[in-house]
Amino acid sequence: MKTTCPYCGVGCGLDVNNNVISGDVSHPANAGRLCIKGSTLAATLDDSNRLLVPMLSGKPASWDQALDVIAEKFSSVIAEHGPDAVAIYGSGQFLTEDYYVANKLMKGFIGSANIDTNSRLCMASTVAGHVRAFGEDVVPGCYEDIDEADLLVLVGSNTAWCHPILFERALAARAARGTKIVVIDPRRTATAALADLHLPIRADADTPLFLKLLATLAERGALDQRYITEYTLGFGPVIQSARDAKVTAQELGLTEADLARFIDWFCNTPRTVTLFSQGVNQSANGTDKVNAIINVHLATGRIGKPGMGPFSLTGQPNAMGGREVGGLANQLAAHLRFDYAADRALLRTFWASDNLATKPGLKAVEMFDAVLSGRIKAIWIAATNPAESLPRSARVRAALEACPFVVVADCWPTETTRLANIVLPAAGWSEKDGTVTNSERRISRQRAFRSAPGEAKPDWWMFAELGRCMGFAGQFHYTKSAEIFREHATLSGYGNQGKRLFDISQYQHITDAEYDQLQPFTWGHPRFFANGGFPTASGKANFVTVDRAKPKLRDASYPFILNTGRLRDQWHTMTRTGFVPSLMESAPDPSFSIAEHDAQTYGLEPGDLVRVTTRHGSAVLPALISNMQRPGEIFAAMHWTQTHNATGNVNQLIGAARDAHSGQPASKFENAAIEKLPAAWHGILQTRNLTHPSGQFCAARVPLSGGMHRFTMAGWKKLVFDNALPDWAARLCGADADAERIELTDAGRGTYRLGILQGNRLLACLFLAPRKDLLPGNNALATLFQVASWQTSRIGILMAIAAPQTEAGPMVCVCHRVTEAAIRTAIRESRLEDVAAIGKTLKAGTNCGSCKGELAVILQSEISTQELVV
Repeated sequence: MKTTCPYCGVGCGLDVNNNVISGDVSHPANAGRLCIKGSTLAATLDDSNRLLVPMLSGKPASWDQALDVIAEKFSSVIAEHGPDAVAIYGSGQFLTEDYYVANKLMKGFIGSANIDTNSRLCMASTVAGHVRAFGEDVVPGCYEDIDEADLLVLVGSNTAWCHPILFERALAARAARGTKIVVIDPRRTATAALADLHLPIRADADTPLFLKLLATLAERGALDQRYITEYTLGFGPVIQSARDAKVTAQELGLTEADLARFIDWFCNTPRTVTLFSQGVNQSANGTDKVNAIINVHLATGRIGKPGMGPFSLTGQPNAMGGREVGGLANQLAAHLRFDYAADRALLRTFWASDNLATKPGLKAVEMFDAVLSGRIKAIWIAATNPAESLPRSARVRAALEACPFVVVADCWPTETTRLANIVLPAAGWSEKDGTVTNSERRISRQRAFRSAPGEAKPDWWMFAELGRCMGFAGQFHYTKSAEIFREHATLSGYGNQGKRLFDISQYQHITDAEYDQLQPFTWGHPRFFANGGFPTASGKANFVTVDRAKPKLRDASYPFILNTGRLRDQWHTMTRTGFVPSLMESAPDPSFSIAEHDAQTYGLEPGDLVRVTTRHGSAVLPALISNMQRPGEIFAAMHWTQTHNATGNVNQLIGAARDAHSGQPASKFENAAIEKLPAAWHGILQTRNLTHPSGQFCAARVPLSGGMHRFTMAGWKKLVFDNALPDWAARLCGADADAERIELTDAGRGTYRLGILQGNRLLACLFLAPRKDLLPGNNALATLFQVASWQTSRIGILMAIAAPQTEAGPMVCVCHRVTEAAIRTAIRESRLEDVAAIGKTLKAGTNCGSCKGELAVILQSEISTQELVV
């Protein structure tokens, strides 16, 4: 069975045989390669914590009961308050068929455009930039351009972690043809560690950098005047703006030498691809950043040709498919536009609707603001966890708590499902059937290879059933995903006549059997715009004058910049990856990454607790002292939520600032303050029951084999050893009321030990101490739970592990089980000098390659240490 990976926008093909998952060697996107997340997909096929039946006010219900209630509630709200009082918030995890039905229901028949998705958080600025420049949301290149480029410029993209299969192609291009790799990123990421040149630009300085580049290209005569004249409009004001900007290296936070080298390479290398991702998109001026990049490529004619072009790396597996069917609040289906009356009329006719939405709806942040204010009184949330993933997540939770009617469809319990009136069990990856579109516009099939558990249903089915219950049965008659795909394909060509580049109408008559066997294909051409042909009224591209975005003044009360982003082995709010033990080994604990200079200023040592406060909330995490950070800037992974971290999730710290054109939140730039909190105690908890510790402490959860969980803990409030402690500890362990407790308190040393048993079986144990070295090691804890019965020696639970054990450190290469300690030892003892030598000695980095950046960082630190010793 061939299917497609459900993680990032690379769109890797998979082969599945008896639930054994491997890369599809025939798929053009990955040719059989998989990253560590894709390689461990089989471990996510655990239904033990799945949602199985509809839940109505916390009680099981039938689908008919649940849908009748939803239809009645939505209909009554619409009748009393109008269609804009209801909303749908979806996900880039949707299949295109899910997106299509949800969008048709909301915009076509409910009559409101209040449907948006979590794709708003990752690529909305790219959509806006494409439309401004090209007239349509079109990625102009393909993955082969990476192979054929002589210069790859990665802007705001930790590609080695977030799109590792594509980064392997970049490294292969360098090996094969000498391609240079430039990374533009404030952080020295794993990607930067492997670059030929890293430009550690100040935060949000991307636009002035590309203004500087454009002005210099003009000075050196490196523009393509023929392309500008024949295929574009508006160049004059744009080049004048670039010249007037007079951007300096100091303003950019760069050295003169590094800036000059980058500009020289760009000016002298026609085959240049600029790849960009969330560091560009997630900004208050993200759309201008996109257009600044596109302006340079239009001005040089480096677009739509082999090895040339601007290229957006999409974050989610089907954000592109959502863009094709109009899944965002400001879009209509099939690349039709709200601002064109003819487009609205065409879609109204095709859908046979007399109630088509006539204006854009509320984008993600505004949508939940409207929920909080009461403007939206009923909302359906599907395949996403906004209570933890959206900026100001505490405000989002308050909005959902205040909303009169909340429906959530998901596979697993989340913080968002907890806040719902009705929870619907959704079919997930491996159970759903449909299509997805990757970053290069390649449409692939995602096929079901096992049955959904319980009564779980695909999202398109739920929306179609709701449409029927609301009185639109004739328009929502679908019984299979192939029917939806045919309608989607038909619409793409309906009234098109070459006006829109998105057109897959060649598949409008595809049979069910042909759909089942559909092979990956790219819509349109592999490349667009080499010889113009832009879908604008003039047929020409538009240069866009962009805001220079001068450096923002630091707020004395919040002198740091908080930047959030992804980890290598995790995905979104970790509802899938956070329960796979091997995926937690490389970064088991949340942290705030802080520059060495700032750590010295604040007296911080690695592991010290740090409170980071913004205008929107605060969180306490251990400090990670790192030379990856620029001074004055801190980084935290966006994945850490209340399920995995006792002090709340990182996204509650991010505010409402967003791009004026795209509505995309500025998740990469939030003013923050830091405060050192001396740790009063440390702890470790291991339990068979999933619990959610909370209090004046950090408690980071790591899943273990056998369904167990381990929490590493640290608190900043001194423990008081009185009679209240055992009850507090028992609740922390999630123990049943009739469970047996054995405990040992040493008030003098400030230590406490607790074991929870059911019969003779150990359920949980908790150890608290004023210092880490008084706690047992992970290996010792594992040994405790391997004992079949504690019938004869219960005291051994408390006493046998008093001595701490040496741990091997983070697992850098998960594929080959190679720890950081082993890598450092091999570098020293075998005098290894490059990443390839580490791979040859330890196999690290030789499978998926995702860890090569970390290997480079470790190697450089060891070499630096040796030089200091010498």
